[in-house]
Amino acid sequence: MSKAICFAQVGGPEVLRWMDVEVAEPGPGEVRIRQKAVGVNFIDIYQRSGLYKVPLPAVAGNEGAGVVEAVGTGVTLVKAGDRVAYAGVLGSYCETRIIKADRLCLLPGGISFEQAAGMMLKGLTARYLIRKTYHVQEGDTVLFHAAAGGVGTIACQWLRALGARVIGTAGSAEKCEMARANGADFCINYREENVLERVQEITNGEGVTVVYDSVGKDTFETSLKSLRPRGLLVCFGNASGPVPPFDLLLLSQFGSLYVTRPTLTTYIAKRAELEEAAAELFGMVTSGAVQIEINQKYALQDAAQAHRDLEARKTTGSSVLLPD
Repeated sequence: MSKAICFAQVGGPEVLRWMDVEVAEPGPGEVRIRQKAVGVNFIDIYQRSGLYKVPLPAVAGNEGAGVVEAVGTGVTLVKAGDRVAYAGVLGSYCETRIIKADRLCLLPGGISFEQAAGMMLKGLTARYLIRKTYHVQEGDTVLFHAAAGGVGTIACQWLRALGARVIGTAGSAEKCEMARANGADFCINYREENVLERVQEITNGEGVTVVYDSVGKDTFETSLKSLRPRGLLVCFGNASGPVPPFDLLLLSQFGSLYVTRPTLTTYIAKRAELEEAAAELFGMVTSGAVQIEINQKYALQDAAQAHRDLEARKTTGSSVLLPD
């Protein structure tokens, strides 16, 4: 038997249960891994709350790192004893699990299990946002909401390395200081300043090239109005709730704008895409251009508290759960 954080119904953090689960032997193409660290992400909350539908009952979580214990027939990508990590696969809040081998990435020696668990989903997200959804170029002006969060701290460092001009937003002076330390040229404290007015001031009224918005409902209109003509709004999260239906004519009225709602799953669906994305992420981390900040650590059984802290915006950087 193994322990896991499970939920049989949607709701608040209280639906998460610390339970015994059986872990079978790996089947063809599968691997059994013992988890050393598990990442905590907003998608975990969306699934637990019912905003994103998953089959129930379920083991929570979508990101982890550990050691391969056993492999099923036909597996050649990894072997027993390998250090591995993954993202975007439901069921990570556990001590031991079965997973498809083609979803695993071999960890470079310079990356710890905790770093991997704190960077796989968030780092791969940052990568597709700034390298694929919109290919950020040197000199682009970017607005990144929640710049002191898990994705934001990675993205700001990466954007700095690309030579972009970065405007971040955060909810306190301390978080703004963190965003600037991680590469934001400016950080707007949205609790004290008018974000749109500051963006217009910083850009001399021109607006930004692209907005990356994981907040959702509360920031959507501001994000649109912050764009230059023909700019792109990338909505990739719903921390304040989902964006309500809106009139498409707004896009023409605000300057022939573009809006997209991407997901990581689409960008790493094929094995080759996953390998390319992970290699680029690992390269940025091992080179030192991007540093992974693990600012909150919890015992695996305390996952509900980790969710409460993340929902209350009490966290910065990455949070991890530790099975041992």
